[in-house]
Amino acid sequence: MIRSRAAAVVGIAVLLGACAAAGPDYRRPEVGLPQAFKEAGPWRQADPRDDIARGAWWEAFRDPVLNALQARAQAGNLRLQAAAARVQQARALSGLADAGALPVVELAPDAARYRVSENRPDQPSKVPGNEAYTTDRFRLPLYASYEVDLWGRIARLREGAQARLEASQAAYHTVLLTLQGEVAQTYFSVRAMEDEARILADNLEARRRSHAIVDARRRSGLATEFDVLRVETELSLTQSELQAARRRRTELEHALAVLMGEAPEAFRLEDAPAKAALPVVPFGLPSDLLERRPDVAEAERLLAARNADIGVANAAFFPSIRLTGSVGFESADLSDLLRADSFIWGVAGGLVQPLFDGGRLRANRDRVEAAWQENLAGYRERLLVAFREVDDALAALRYLDAQHEALSRASAGARRAEQLAQARYRAGLVTVLEVVDAQRSRLQAERQYNAVWNQQLLASVALVKALGGGWEARAQETRAVHAAAR
Repeated sequence: MIRSRAAAVVGIAVLLGACAAAGPDYRRPEVGLPQAFKEAGPWRQADPRDDIARGAWWEAFRDPVLNALQARAQAGNLRLQAAAARVQQARALSGLADAGALPVVELAPDAARYRVSENRPDQPSKVPGNEAYTTDRFRLPLYASYEVDLWGRIARLREGAQARLEASQAAYHTVLLTLQGEVAQTYFSVRAMEDEARILADNLEARRRSHAIVDARRRSGLATEFDVLRVETELSLTQSELQAARRRRTELEHALAVLMGEAPEAFRLEDAPAKAALPVVPFGLPSDLLERRPDVAEAERLLAARNADIGVANAAFFPSIRLTGSVGFESADLSDLLRADSFIWGVAGGLVQPLFDGGRLRANRDRVEAAWQENLAGYRERLLVAFREVDDALAALRYLDAQHEALSRASAGARRAEQLAQARYRAGLVTVLEVVDAQRSRLQAERQYNAVWNQQLLASVALVKALGGGWEARAQETRAVHAAAR
């Protein structure tokens, strides 16, 4: 009889646990975004695909120093280590939620010795008079409890915890991608400052030579004090700008050290000519590149977690059922504890139905529904920002390419103009002001040329970050699929 009743209880629990979960099942919302980017296409809206390979995108710049720095940063960056620890926390919380679907079993042995009062009120009738006595008690019980997931509360808790785990993993990859981009952009800026310093140092030498020529002509009576002062002013200004470039280069090196997770005084990046090559961005990139963006995936999975929270809040309105049971041994004598006649057992079930709580459950449900709306707005905004960042980066590359070509011509013309001005000045055909103006124009053109080249590199990195990774690995995969289809 006892076994049949226990089997019936277990069967009912299984059937009740199979009931549909409370709250709406999650479906990715349609956000009504444009089907194509303004700058390149075609692109389409689809589910987040942050499982698509991002690749070692920095290798497209073909700079071995940058490759080595990326490896050091991923091994030592403290921000990335903190993000990894947050993933471990989320994984532990997911494990806690999974454990809620399983019964809790506890072993609770105890031993006691106590004296019974002579004045006790529960003296058995078969014992004449009240007598005090001392007794022992030894127990070896095994307790089990289980909450029947009648309305899917635990299932929704597990669903939400899993979604938050996936969101934390996406957040980790956001930190990783941001770190990789910062390393590349900071490294390129260091090299740009080195080129800036070389341009200024070269211009400084040219101004020193001009100063020597003008000073010699002044001593010969062919130039005035004004000419000398004019050249000296330009010389001092160039010296000041050179020091500023070196200071900025040092600051960027310190920033790079922090990205490596190293102390600035222990980090050193040797000066070297810029070797980075500008990667070619093909037209019509695969449309699923944007779907890899980990920040978009994070926002979408947090939205799924909020949806699960609504189910948990709805389930709180319905009764909860908890089953408990125990088996074990109990005896007044330790030597008799494990005998068959010392065996004990118990089975119990309880139901709790909220009747009045002052509106707490309704207020909590309103809160989680409002939180879902908040996350939905954040998810939509994240997608809009992603579209904008891609278009910004593509537009920047397009305009910077034209600007770079124009500045290339300007730099060549400025160098030739300076040579002609120097020759004309030595021949006495022009004043020193024309030489100073030609040198200033060359310096400006070369500095702008160097700055635009650096901006092209930075814009390429910005495009990588906007797309959630590089396009080379995905483009190769697409080409392979097309080749296999032929």
